[in-house]
Amino acid sequence: MEGVVAASLDAILPKPPVSTLVDLPQPKRPDSICDASSAEFDIFRFTPVPTLILDASRRIVQVSDSFVMTSPGGRREDLVGWHADDVLDRTDRTSAFPVLASAREAIRIVEETGSLTQLDHSTDSQQVWRTRTVPIYRNDSLHCTQLEFHDVTEEHRKRLELEERLRNVETFRILVETVKDYAIFMLDPNGNIATWNAGAQAFKGYTKSEIIGQHFSRFYGEDDLATDKPGRELRTALRDGRCEDEGWRYRKDGSRFWANVVITPVFREGVLLGFSKVTRDMTDRRKAEQQLIGAYEEASKLKSEFLANMSHEIRTPMHGLLSALTLLLDTKLDFDQLDLARVIQESGEVLLQVINDILDYSKLANGSFSISHDIINIADIVHSVHRAQQKLFSPQVKFESHLDPQIPKAGEGDSLRYRQIVQNLVSNAAKFTEEGSVQINARLESEDEENSIIRTAVVDTGIGVPEASAKALFTPFTQFDNSATKRYKGTGLGLSICRSLSELMGGEIGFHPNPEGHGSVFWFTIKLKKCKQFQTIKTPRIELDGLRVPSPADVDHMEEIKRVAVNKHLLLAEDNFINRKVMLRMLAGLGFPNIDVATDGKEAVAKTIQSADDRHASVPYDLILMDVNMPVQDGVSATQELRDRGFYMPVIAMTANALKGQAEAYIAKGMSGYIAKPVDRKLLIKILLSCFKDQSND
Repeated sequence: MEGVVAASLDAILPKPPVSTLVDLPQPKRPDSICDASSAEFDIFRFTPVPTLILDASRRIVQVSDSFVMTSPGGRREDLVGWHADDVLDRTDRTSAFPVLASAREAIRIVEETGSLTQLDHSTDSQQVWRTRTVPIYRNDSLHCTQLEFHDVTEEHRKRLELEERLRNVETFRILVETVKDYAIFMLDPNGNIATWNAGAQAFKGYTKSEIIGQHFSRFYGEDDLATDKPGRELRTALRDGRCEDEGWRYRKDGSRFWANVVITPVFREGVLLGFSKVTRDMTDRRKAEQQLIGAYEEASKLKSEFLANMSHEIRTPMHGLLSALTLLLDTKLDFDQLDLARVIQESGEVLLQVINDILDYSKLANGSFSISHDIINIADIVHSVHRAQQKLFSPQVKFESHLDPQIPKAGEGDSLRYRQIVQNLVSNAAKFTEEGSVQINARLESEDEENSIIRTAVVDTGIGVPEASAKALFTPFTQFDNSATKRYKGTGLGLSICRSLSELMGGEIGFHPNPEGHGSVFWFTIKLKKCKQFQTIKTPRIELDGLRVPSPADVDHMEEIKRVAVNKHLLLAEDNFINRKVMLRMLAGLGFPNIDVATDGKEAVAKTIQSADDRHASVPYDLILMDVNMPVQDGVSATQELRDRGFYMPVIAMTANALKGQAEAYIAKGMSGYIAKPVDRKLLIKILLSCFKDQSND
C-alpha cells in the first residue's frame, strides 16, 4: 500500500533542485510535544496515508514515511522542523502539482473555523486528491494540525457515475410523468397501482390521489373479470417475461376505449418489484379496421353476386350451344362435318372448364367452399378417371393406373373433389407428355385408429417443369409458356385449386422431378375417416354441384328413357328462345311426345292449373323442367306457389346458377332436383329416370 501511495504522490511532488534548499532558513528542532521517540507519533509515522503533523505555529513536527517517500526532498530531515509555509512555497517554486500548495488554504480554514476541513483537487491526468485537515485542541487552544492526502480518484469516478445515473433516472421519470400519448404506470406485485402519469389520467380519467393503491382490474369489463383476465395477464407476464393484449378498457365515467396493453415484470436482484404497464388508446385504429372489414365483406358479397350473374350469363348461351351440338351429333354428318362438330364440342368443354375454374377459385378464396363427407371408394374413383381420361392420350403415350391393395375399401371423404384433383393432374400430364407414359399411383401412406392417409401421384415422362418455375407451381394464375407442346393455355388456376382442395381434405400437395428420367411427379394426400362398417351407399340422384367434370363411362340408358317417356306429359318453363328450342328437340329425341311450354313462371303456374282442370287430376304433369331465372315470375317462386296449391309432381331446377349452395337452396324451397346449364344429356336422363322411378315407388 505504501508503495502504491508513494508512487502516486511522487508523480505530483517532484524533487526540487538542490540549489533551492540552500537559500531556505534552517528549521528549528521540534520541542517536547513532538518527541520523535513518542509512541503516539509512531502511529502517524507508519500510516499508509501520506500525513503531516503541524504544531500551533504551523511548524512540521512529524511526517509519515509514506509522505517522505513522495516528498520533493525525499528525506525526513528536509521536512521535519520546517515551517509549513516554507515547504509550501518551495513546492510552488518547483512547479509541483498544487496539492501541497492548496493545503495552505485548508490550514487557514481550520485555524479560522476550528473544524475539520476536506478539499478535493483534480489533476490534469484526471487524478483526484483529497486534503483532509484535522485540528487537535488541548485546553481550548490549538495544539497541532493533522494533514492527510487521500487518493480519491476511484471514489470520485463512482460518484460521477452515480450522479449521471440519477440524472438519467430523473430525466426518465420526468418523461414518463409528462407523456400524454401513453398510460405508463407501475403495479406492485399484487397488481395494485403504484404510480400514475399524465397519459394514464388523460386516458382513464382518474387523478393520482384517486387511483394509487387501487387494483388495476377496475379498468376491465364484467366479462373479463368473470374469467379473471387481469390475474391471467400477470401470470402470463411472469411466465413469459411479457404479456400483450388488446381489448376494451373502461374509464372513470364508464365509457370504454379499445386498448393495447403491454405488461412486463420488473425484478431487482431476482426479487419481483412489480409490473410496468403501458397502455395505448387504439380506438381510432380499431374503428378504421372495422370499417375496412365491413368494406371487404361488402366487396366480397358484391363479388359473389357478380360471379353468380356471370355464371348465369355465360352458361345460358353455353347451354344452347352445347345442347344443340349434342343434337347435331345425333344427325347424319359426313366426315368433315363430324370433325368440325367435334372441334366445337371440345372447345366448348374447355371453355366450360375455364368458367368452373374461376368459380371454384372464387369460392375457395372467400371461404365459401365446403367439403362433403360421403362414403367413397378410392379404387373405383381411380379406375373411373382412368377410363374417362383415356381419350386424352395419343397412341404414343401409355396410360396406366396402379393401386396399393392396402388402400381401404371405403372411407369417409369427398369423392367429387378427390376425382377433380386426379383428373386435373392427369389432364396436365396429358398436355405436356407427347410420348412415353403417364401413371396414376395410389397407395396407403399411413393410418391410425381414426383415419387413413392416402397418397396419390401422377407420374409422367413429359417435358417436366423448369427448376426456376417449380416454386410457383401452385400459385394462382401462374402458367408456363410452352406453346410448342401446350395445347390449352388455361387459367393458371388448376394446380392452385388442387392445393386448396387437398388441404380442405386434410392433406397436402407437392411436386418433384421424375426420378427415372424426364418428366414430373405431382402428388397429393387426403385424409379418409375410417368407416366402422361399410355399406353400399346409393349415389345421390343429383350431383348438386355445378362442377362439370367428365364422368366415367355410364351404361347407355337411352332405350330405357324412351320406353318410360311414351306416356309422360311434361312442362318446360324456359324464357330463352334458343334454349327452349334446343331442350324441346332434346326431350323429343328422348321419346317424350307431350311437352307443353311456358316462357315465364306465371305462365307455368297457369298452365299447370289449366292442365289439372282439363285432366281432372291432382298431378297435371308427370314432371316440370323449371328454369330459375325468368321474367314476370321466377322459377323458385312459381314452384313454391305450385306446392302451396297442392301440386306435388317433380320439379327440376334447370339453371345456369352453379355456385356452391344454390342447389341445396333450390331443393329447400320445394324443388325436387337440380341440373346445371349447359345440360348434360346423360345426366338429364339419369335425373328423369330417378324421378319417374320414385313416382312409381310411391
